[in-house]
Amino acid sequence: MKRIFEFGDSLGPDKVVHIYDHHSGLKAILVVDNVACGPAMGGVRMAPDVTTEEVFRLARAMTFKNAVANLPYGGGKAAILANPKVPAAKKETLMRAFGVAIKEITSYIPGPDMGTDEACMAWVQEETGRAIGLPSAVGGIPLDEIGVTGYGLSVVADVASEFCSIDLSTAKFVVQGAGSVGLHTASFLAARGALLIGVTDSQGTLFNPDGIDIDQLTELKRQGKSVLDYADGGKLSRDAVIDIPCDIWIPAARPDVIDADNVNRLKTKLVIQGANIPFTAKAEQICHDRNILVIPDFIANVGGVICGAVEYGGGTKEIAFQTIEEKIRKNTTLMLENVASTGKLPRQIAIEIAEQRIRRATAYRSKRHGPGLQLIA
Repeated sequence: MKRIFEFGDSLGPDKVVHIYDHHSGLKAILVVDNVACGPAMGGVRMAPDVTTEEVFRLARAMTFKNAVANLPYGGGKAAILANPKVPAAKKETLMRAFGVAIKEITSYIPGPDMGTDEACMAWVQEETGRAIGLPSAVGGIPLDEIGVTGYGLSVVADVASEFCSIDLSTAKFVVQGAGSVGLHTASFLAARGALLIGVTDSQGTLFNPDGIDIDQLTELKRQGKSVLDYADGGKLSRDAVIDIPCDIWIPAARPDVIDADNVNRLKTKLVIQGANIPFTAKAEQICHDRNILVIPDFIANVGGVICGAVEYGGGTKEIAFQTIEEKIRKNTTLMLENVASTGKLPRQIAIEIAEQRIRRATAYRSKRHGPGLQLIA
């Protein structure tokens, strides 16, 4: 088949699927990147402006994420091109239409992502018979509700702090993005003694050097309000979150928020990537040159997919937290020890670990299952 995309390599993508359904108004993109380790597991995000290339990059991050966590799954990602704040009835219609469209693509297991939640996965599950991140009422482990990704980020912080001379019990941190991942990360870090001093959402940035009450902030967001509605603290522009001096800076929103043009504004020792692909490659290189330790996304934010894998295998919430702790602590330590001994970028080391596991799995698969771009219109 003619190759019509500029992206892709020997690992994948395996399938690129564009979906359009006139009756529901559904427009969606699915990328199954690599299935060497097993069926592709990855989230379904809802946003109006996602591109095919972005979905591929997110799917590749999932390939690496699942491989580096040594899970029996490959990587995939999907995007529904719609405003996530559509009325609930319309959202259900779109999610169910998406489920119908992917039912026969059994090499992909969907989960929640930005703009979708446990209820969305319940609708998809009913149409497909497969999903992760389901509500507890239907036997799932509601990963957004219990904050497993944020818990994993706090474990990363505990490990990484020893490699960059940070005392986590007195550290000050900033979160870019006040969604589920950002708020749960803040809560778990605060439980370890760290102090939240800055946080942003789509309306602006809240800054308080004396600390922000995370319970109050979470309640505000639950009510649909902005971080700027928090009573005590400075109110800054959304972009100003980059300029706040801190020990730990955590991007937990959209891709590519830090690039070569703004990375030098960061004043921190440690970056833990809660979002997927939040830094460009050039920005990560500049941080490395400035001795800012950047923990890449597919090492740091793997808690959600580990929980999903445990759920899919019939495990419990307690097993999920235990598995997240063990896998993330082990992989972060392995990566950082290699960074210290080689001087390579953390992402480079992490990719080498993931690719080694993928290629080892590939050796056991029939050549008819090998990667190769398939376009399904």
